[in-house]
Amino acid sequence: MTTDQPSVSESPPTPLYITGWGVMSPLGDGAREFSEAVVQGRNGLADVSGMFDEELPSDKAFALPEFKVRDYLGRKGTSFFDRSTSLALIASDRALKDTGLVVTDDNRDQVGLVLGTTTGSIKSTSDYSRETLTQKRPYLVNPVLFPNTVMNCAAGQAAIWHRLKGVNATIAGGQLAGLTALRYASRTLRWGDAQALLVGAVEEFSPHTAWATHLALDSATAGEGAAVFVLESGESRDRTGRRPDAEVLAVELATADPEQGAEAVIAGYTECIARALRTAGVTADELWAIAPGSAGPGEAEEAALDRALAAARPTRLRVKELTGECHAASGALQIAAVLAYHRTDRALDGRPVLITSATREGAFGAAVIRGWHRDETDNGS
Repeated sequence: MTTDQPSVSESPPTPLYITGWGVMSPLGDGAREFSEAVVQGRNGLADVSGMFDEELPSDKAFALPEFKVRDYLGRKGTSFFDRSTSLALIASDRALKDTGLVVTDDNRDQVGLVLGTTTGSIKSTSDYSRETLTQKRPYLVNPVLFPNTVMNCAAGQAAIWHRLKGVNATIAGGQLAGLTALRYASRTLRWGDAQALLVGAVEEFSPHTAWATHLALDSATAGEGAAVFVLESGESRDRTGRRPDAEVLAVELATADPEQGAEAVIAGYTECIARALRTAGVTADELWAIAPGSAGPGEAEEAALDRALAAARPTRLRVKELTGECHAASGALQIAAVLAYHRTDRALDGRPVLITSATREGAFGAAVIRGWHRDETDNGS
């Protein structure tokens, strides 16, 4: 149990800002489409009966059954991209355009990418492993497919595609991947190791993720998507004059041992939320919304939120009702949903939001961001 552990967060010497973002999901391509779908309450449930030869647990999923990467990025250089890589590449492309950040020889060494995942592309790894067993000797497996089996394939391919030479990191965090990637990127910027970072997470839909979700979480329906944000230091934002979508005020992580019982887990989660609010300098009464990673009441995450926020009752944005169970991409899509409301409603300017996420193994994350409205043309094209 880690409720007594000291916070390892530092007060940032300069603030950190999200200056643009991109999404590729069943809710839309890019910030505008995604924002409209979220605010209108449309979900991304689709008929997936014809997507794969393998049997699926359900004919419905929060997926993109007609998705082909060449329709978005063209045929050249994309033939062997797997689904995770394709989704991440498109989301990062949309984020750069939304921000108006142009990568050139003068700045590419200071622009990098931090991407959250569960285990990379499970389908690519499984399919490649099967071929090594089923192909005739000497195991005629296409070597071009091998890079897709590596966990950091999506991050590496995105950096190559956008010619980014800065920090490149893959964070394997499951449900916590989005918040963990944001924390990693925040520290990297505060340490001066980059001027701007693309940070986000991705999860693909496949028979493997569909069955894993169905068997482990029988009330959940699998989904897919990628969300990427451009995170910059205050110094970089001031120099470029870009208008921010949000300021990242705090990102805190904690762990608790489920074997010590539900009460111990809830106490650990509660302290993590309280620590995030303290670091951000925000009270529960100031929050206009919470975007929890849980699917609904009855979970330890929900109990911790009730305890940490006491009498405060901010709006709860249940993003998974619209996106399905997107595993590693969940946290990033929660942040994107928060920014969707800010992008469409000036009345929310300057008001903070709490984003939380938890794993069944006892890991927990809490982030506080303060958002603003801005038009697409303020920074990007």
